[in-house]
Amino acid sequence: MNPASIDYLQKVQKYVMQMRPVFQPNALFSDETENYVTPMEPNPGDTVTIRFRAGKNNVDAVYLISGSSRLRMTFEKSAGRFDYYTIRIPMGDEIFRYYFEVRAGKIRCFYNKRGMSKDLQEYYSFAIAPGFSTPDWAKGAVMYQIFTDRFYNGDTRNDVEDREYCYIHDYSRKVIDWDKCPAYMGVREFYGGDLQGVLDKLDYLQDLGVDVLYFNPIFVSPSNHKYDIQDYDYVDPHFGKIVKDTGDLLNEGDKDNSHASRFICRVTDPENLEASNRLLVRLVEAAHKRGMKVILDGVFNHCGSFNKWLDRERIYENQAGYEKGAYISADSPYRSFFKFNNEHDWPYNPYYDGWWGHDTLPKLAYENSPKLVEYIMEIGKKWVSPPYNLDGWRLDVAADLGFTNEYNHKFWKQFRKVVKEANPNAIILAEHYGDARSWLQGDEWDTVMNYDAFMEPITWFFTGMEKHSDEYSERLLGNHETFMGAMGHHMASFMAPSLLTAMNELSNHDHSRFLTRTNHRVGRVADLGYAAASENIDVDVMREAVMMQMTWPGAPTVYYGDEAGVCGFTDPDNRRTYPWGHENKELIAYHREMIRIHKAYPVLRSGSFRFLYGERHCIAYARFSESDQIIVIFNNSDETKFLDIPVWPAGVGREEFLTSLIRTDRNGCSLKEVRYPVKSGALEIEMGPKMGIVLKKSK
Repeated sequence: MNPASIDYLQKVQKYVMQMRPVFQPNALFSDETENYVTPMEPNPGDTVTIRFRAGKNNVDAVYLISGSSRLRMTFEKSAGRFDYYTIRIPMGDEIFRYYFEVRAGKIRCFYNKRGMSKDLQEYYSFAIAPGFSTPDWAKGAVMYQIFTDRFYNGDTRNDVEDREYCYIHDYSRKVIDWDKCPAYMGVREFYGGDLQGVLDKLDYLQDLGVDVLYFNPIFVSPSNHKYDIQDYDYVDPHFGKIVKDTGDLLNEGDKDNSHASRFICRVTDPENLEASNRLLVRLVEAAHKRGMKVILDGVFNHCGSFNKWLDRERIYENQAGYEKGAYISADSPYRSFFKFNNEHDWPYNPYYDGWWGHDTLPKLAYENSPKLVEYIMEIGKKWVSPPYNLDGWRLDVAADLGFTNEYNHKFWKQFRKVVKEANPNAIILAEHYGDARSWLQGDEWDTVMNYDAFMEPITWFFTGMEKHSDEYSERLLGNHETFMGAMGHHMASFMAPSLLTAMNELSNHDHSRFLTRTNHRVGRVADLGYAAASENIDVDVMREAVMMQMTWPGAPTVYYGDEAGVCGFTDPDNRRTYPWGHENKELIAYHREMIRIHKAYPVLRSGSFRFLYGERHCIAYARFSESDQIIVIFNNSDETKFLDIPVWPAGVGREEFLTSLIRTDRNGCSLKEVRYPVKSGALEIEMGPKMGIVLKKSK
C-alpha cells in the first residue's frame, strides 16, 4: 500500500473515531437472567446463547472469556441506543464461568456481575450450572411465613393444657388471653394456634395475594417453636387433631414426664397422630386448589430431648409400638444416632452431645450412623410425596449439620437427589448466615433465606438498625454506598436460579420485627419492656421497605402479622399473636397493593436488575427487559430531594414518559397515576420525605 493510501485510511479512521459517541460504560450490561442467557437453566449438552449489551456504535469488539478461552462475540442487532452481541456456547457437565472483555479504541475493560471494571475480577464471574434449575413457581413467589401457635386458633380441643407436661424445669401453660405478649423464655406457653386456624384463614391469605405458605416446624415437639423435634413422622396433634384424649395432667410439684399420661396419649397414640397427618393433607389440598404452595421447616441438624429415638423424658419407654430410646438403653436401635461421651452410664445415659451444649437439642450424629442418614432421607422424601405432596423444605441451621464441612456437603448432595427424585418441583431452601456460595453450586441447596443480600442491607439503609435491634448506626442509616456495595457483593454469590427464588424477608421468628426497628431503640424486651417495641415506630419507613421488598429480585416473604402492624423485639417478642380484630388495615391494604403490582409485572419476578442512582438516603434502581422497564426510587430522608436520575441504562428512551404505579410518603399511599417526562434519557423528579415510588414506562 502506497503512502498516499495509508494517509487516506488514517484520515478516515480519525474521522470515524471523532464521529463515534464518547464511550458509555453505563450502557454495558449483561446478567444471568433469561434476558441474557437462553435457556437460563440448561441441561448438559444444551447450547446456550449468551448476550451482551453495549452503547450503539460505541465499542469495537466484545469477547467472552472463560478460563483460557477468549471468544469474540457476534453483533446481533441494534435497538434504541444499544447494540447487542451474542455467542452460542455448548454446555458440558461442569459449571461454566465467564466474564466479558470490551474493546473501544484504546479502552480495554472487563464486565462481570459487579459491572464494569478496569481490573480483572474473576471472583465475580458469571456462572451457569448445567442441570441446575429451581422451580418456576418459586421464582419471585410471594411467601407468607406462619409461626403456627401464634396465627389463629381454629380448634380449641387440641390446645395444650396447664401442667400437661414439664419442659426445661417448668410446666406447659395454656395462654387464655390471645393478645398477651410472649413471656421471656416462654417456650412452654401455648396460645392455641393450629392448622385448622390456617385453613380457616385461607381466604384472607388468598386475598392478600400469597403464593406460598411457609410453616415453622409443625412436627411433634414439646416447645411452641418446635425446633426440638420429638417425632419426624407426624404432625403434632396440638397443631392437628386430638381424637383420643385420655390420661391425667401432672400434679403440682410432679415434674416427671413419665407420669404425664394425658400428654403421652396425645402425642404417642396412633389415632391422634394419623388424624393430624390427615389434617395436613387437607390443608395442602385446600392450598393447592387456590394455587398456593406449602413448604415445611426441616430441622435435621438436631432433634429434641423428647425425641422417640432418645426418649430422655421416658415418654415412649413403656408405650406399645415404640422401641427403647438411646437414653434408656445401651441396646437401643437408635444408639448410633447420637454421640455419647460416656459409654458406661446406661440405663438413662445423659452424656450426649447437644447442639451448642443444649441438652434439650441433641446433635444428630450422621457420620456414625448410616441408619440415621437413611431415616432422614426417607423423611425428606416422605413429606414431598403423596399423600402429603408438600412443595419443599426450608432447612434449619443447614450449614451446621454433621461434624465436618466435608460431610455436610456430602449429606446435602444426597438429600437434594432424594427429594428431587421424589418431587422435581420441590424447593430446597436453607437458613444460612454468611456466604452460601459453596452450597449454591447446583447440586445441594436451591437457595437461602436471604440475610446477606436483602434483610441486613435493607435494615441498615432504612433504619440504621441491626436486625436483632442490638445496634444502631447513624453512619449506616441512609448510606447508599454501603447499601449498594453490600447488595452488589452478596448478590454476586448467587446464580440466577438461586437469586430469583431467594427468601427476601424484612422480619422473621429469629429477629426483631422490622416495624420495631424503625424506632431506633437498641435492646431487647427483657431490658426495655414490651411497650417500647411500639413506641415511636415509623410506618412510613415500613411502607418504603415493603416497596423495596416487592420490587427486589427474589421471593418476597411476609412474616405473619408484619402486614398488620405487629411489633416486637427479637425472640421471643417477635412471636406475638396475629392481631385479629385490631389489625392495621391500611398497612394490610398497602401490602395487598404492592403484592398485586409485584405479580402483575413479570419483570418484577424474573427481570434484570441494576442500580441507576444513589446519594445519601436516596436509591434508584430498575427491573427491566428489552420490552418492559420499571423504575423504583426512594428518598428515606426527612427533607425533600430533587433528583436527576439517568433511566436510559434501563432501556427507557430519550423522550418518553414514566407513569407511577404506586407512591408512598408521609401522606400515606397513593395509586393515582402521574406521568413524568423523560428528557434526554433522564428523569427529573421531586421526592418528598420518606417517599418511595414505582414507575413504569408508558406505552
